[in-house]
Amino acid sequence: MEVNKTNRRCWPIQGIWVALIVLCCVQCKDVGSEEQAVAYDPSKPLLVTDFLPKEGGAGSNLVIYGDNFGNDPSQVKVVIGGKTAKVVSVQGNALYCIVPSGAFDGDVQVYVMDESGEEELAHGEAPAVFVYEKKWLVSDLVGTYYEIGSQFEEKEGPFGDCGAFKEMTWFTLDPKNPNHLYVAAESNSARKIDLEEKYAYYFKTQGVGRKSVMTWRLDGDQDLVTAENHASDTKNAFYVFSRSSNFTSSQVVDRVARGVNGAAVHPVNGEMYYSIFRAGEIWRYDFATGESKLAFANPFPSTAVFIVIHPSGEYAYFTNYEHHYILRSDYDPIAKTFKRPYPVAGSAQSDGYVDGVGTNARLRNPAQGVFVKNPDYESLGGEQYDYYFCDQYNHCIRKLTSLGRVSTFAGRGNNGAEGYANGDLRLEARFNGPKAIAYDEARKCFYIGDKNNWIIRKIAREEE
Repeated sequence: MEVNKTNRRCWPIQGIWVALIVLCCVQCKDVGSEEQAVAYDPSKPLLVTDFLPKEGGAGSNLVIYGDNFGNDPSQVKVVIGGKTAKVVSVQGNALYCIVPSGAFDGDVQVYVMDESGEEELAHGEAPAVFVYEKKWLVSDLVGTYYEIGSQFEEKEGPFGDCGAFKEMTWFTLDPKNPNHLYVAAESNSARKIDLEEKYAYYFKTQGVGRKSVMTWRLDGDQDLVTAENHASDTKNAFYVFSRSSNFTSSQVVDRVARGVNGAAVHPVNGEMYYSIFRAGEIWRYDFATGESKLAFANPFPSTAVFIVIHPSGEYAYFTNYEHHYILRSDYDPIAKTFKRPYPVAGSAQSDGYVDGVGTNARLRNPAQGVFVKNPDYESLGGEQYDYYFCDQYNHCIRKLTSLGRVSTFAGRGNNGAEGYANGDLRLEARFNGPKAIAYDEARKCFYIGDKNNWIIRKIAREEE
């Protein structure tokens, strides 16, 4: 998935350059430059000769050059790729506008209109095409947003009529059928989302209480493993739902565990790792032998630890939810277990909202994350993935690179706090306690469990 293109690095420079041009135009108008302030002349043609920058997305500044544009923005119409742009200022041989959403075709046309704005007096088209870059946008995938919580309804049904999704904690896509997204919910119903049929089903977990996490066995049919976050020292915590039964029949794993918040299966060797809340321990379970042993002690007890293993199996991230930081543990291929971890993002017991490198960054209750391959890294060799995670009570989605840099991908963090809004990733989108996340490799998009808004959101590029 490509999120940050190299050519976007020059956008800030272009933005400054455009701002200087606009400022110059305004100053010229203020001093009464007759040459700059000349009105449209119907005896002369309207010419469009050039524009800058040559590429950009919705909301980008665009300066169009030519002749005989006039000096009245209300009488100038700009159409880019079939979409009408907002005209900010006009000064005869240059105009300044904002690129509209969905301007995919990129042709740039300028019209001078009559005073009523209905009739075209003149028209000109640029000789080149603006290269429109599709933006990443936040939208609703499935579920109903209830402004009045007491109107809450939950049911099976099509995406537009299936009610809300409460207590979402973890997402997982079926490795053998990526059209199926499974949703774990602690105190509410687990769900199965059919992305092809656009239908939401109940996933009946048959007596499993607080469903904290779901993962998949590596061997055989790749059955679904569901963990229960219970408070008993004598109760088993894992249930394996068989693919052969279409996940309607389950078998209890003979392993007592209390307070399981995180679990993940190693993608190469197949053993499962899980966290224990009260003891703050990470355990290793072998499905083949039934043996369970301590992998390592987490630095803090009494904390929810979420586990995401890198696709290569070479390392994993262990997220300390209550202590606001992420640890990395490298895998020992000889001993076939993860080693003692070390911090890579955030600072233990120091919450906040700061983009930065490693322990200089600040998080607030980081939750589920997902590794996403970044094609920009292919030519560099080495690590190919970025890590995207829900920063729940900063109400945003963050990105952690392999070099340890944390940035904000979607939402406003402490600049806008919680809310509910779709649109531009940073300027418009709002979340309220996002906790679950999955990346759909086939569709090149993210699914976000917006926990306190009770809906599943989608982050994807604009569609034509």
